[in-house]
This record gives sequence, structure tokens and C-alpha cells, in this order.
Amino acid sequence: MDEAALVLIAITSVLALFVILPGMILHYITMWRKQKTLQPDDERMLEDLWRSAKAMERRIESLEALLEKSEADAPRRPPRPSRSTLED
Repeated sequence: MDEAALVLIAITSVLALFVILPGMILHYITMWRKQKTLQPDDERMLEDLWRSAKAMERRIESLEALLEKSEADAPRRPPRPSRSTLED
């Protein structure tokens, strides 16, 4: 190989090691850090889910209260006679 080819290989390898490789590493580190935080769309979605969960919780509590009230108002039935599953 001639001297010009060796110089070109040396310059390319130095650039790759000290410029391109650290640049790629820093680029992906900043992308990783940016993804760790919530985006505005994600925050809106979480807020909507929170509101939906609270509304469902209120509905369930009101249904439970209605069921408890109807159980208290209803006359009690006598318990069923138990049947043996084993033949005596």
C-alpha cells in the first residue's frame, strides 16, 4: 500500500473513534433521557384514566349502597336445607 492510503485509513479511524462514536453514544443517551419523561399526550391519557377510575369507583360505591339497602329492607328467607353429596 502506498503512503496516501495509510494516511487516509489513519484519519478515518481517528475520526471514527474520537468523533463519530462519542457522537452516536451522546445522541442515544439524550434520546434515552427524553423517553424517561412523560410526554404531554401521556400525561393527558393518564389524567383521563384517573378520572374514569374515580367515576367507576363512585358508581360501584353507590351500587353497593343500593344493594345493602335492598338487603336490609327485604324479608329474610329461611335457609335452604343442606343436601348431602354423599349417599348414606
